[in-house]
Amino acid sequence: MTNLDHGKFARVTTVFHSLLALDVFALFFTGYAVMFNDELWWLIELMGGNTGVLAVHRLAGMTLVALTSFWIALIVLTPGGRRSFREVLPGKADIDAMIQDVKFALGRADERHPNARQFSGYAAEEAPLLTYVGKGVVWIFSVELFLLMISGLLIWNKTGLIQIMATKTAAMAFVVFHGLLGVIMLMGVMFHIFEHGFHPAFYPVELKAFVPKDITPSYHSDSSEETHDTTGIDRLTLASNWNWVANLMGVFVVIGIVSVLLGSLFDEGYPVPRELAVGGGPTNALLTIGINIGILVLFVGLVLSMYGNVLRRRYERQVREERRETPMTDGRGGD
Repeated sequence: MTNLDHGKFARVTTVFHSLLALDVFALFFTGYAVMFNDELWWLIELMGGNTGVLAVHRLAGMTLVALTSFWIALIVLTPGGRRSFREVLPGKADIDAMIQDVKFALGRADERHPNARQFSGYAAEEAPLLTYVGKGVVWIFSVELFLLMISGLLIWNKTGLIQIMATKTAAMAFVVFHGLLGVIMLMGVMFHIFEHGFHPAFYPVELKAFVPKDITPSYHSDSSEETHDTTGIDRLTLASNWNWVANLMGVFVVIGIVSVLLGSLFDEGYPVPRELAVGGGPTNALLTIGINIGILVLFVGLVLSMYGNVLRRRYERQVREERRETPMTDGRGGD
């Protein structure tokens, strides 16, 4: 590990992140089994048919409500939660960073904004843990989850939904909104899996999302007297299999996103009603393979999330053993 791996989250946040990830994966697997029931027939059968899929989806939905309620209470009632909320609020520095990075991408700036220091060789203390990109991801996912949760609860109570929306057509449009918003979020999650699982500095998993910052030192080295002026990214070496694995997963992510998008446009039924479906689109084996590849990407994300928690447990055990072996240095001495 290097300075690049300095802690990112508090312990409660790492646990919440893992639980939320498992719940979202459950919602995706069940929701898209319903959406693409022809292409993902095996997933429906695996979960006990239509009744089983819907039961798991609703259970995962209620779990999402519980997790969201817990997180809101944490933000409102605890000092750490309120501090974390303030840190995620966008400010002028974030707008300046975004503008400069856009100029850099267009060739109108000599360098990226200092918020990109984490990957530019600066010291860990100078590298921001949450840039404007990270804040944007947090807010986008939060809004999407909130809208999916509210629309899902209303759809569950179909009678109430029709009463609120006044007409069956309006209620049907609300169902379409829920399904298509899920498609958009699915594409974002697939990209998120690729970004944090196959970045060359973190491959195969970004430990900062799993190891609490209270047990993560600023750096690891063989010599306690060694000083580090950079994050250590210049001292990292690529894993021998990173290149082909990252390229393969990149292709899978693109195929999965395109296939899910096409499937949601051309497949009649949920989420697009038959009356609104484009029709005449690809319904052959290639689309079926592409959608299943998208599900494979989600499964890889689930495995990486579980692997991150395994690494966390191993690291916590290692820290406990090191602390037991470290002699007392409080000045009281010994025999």
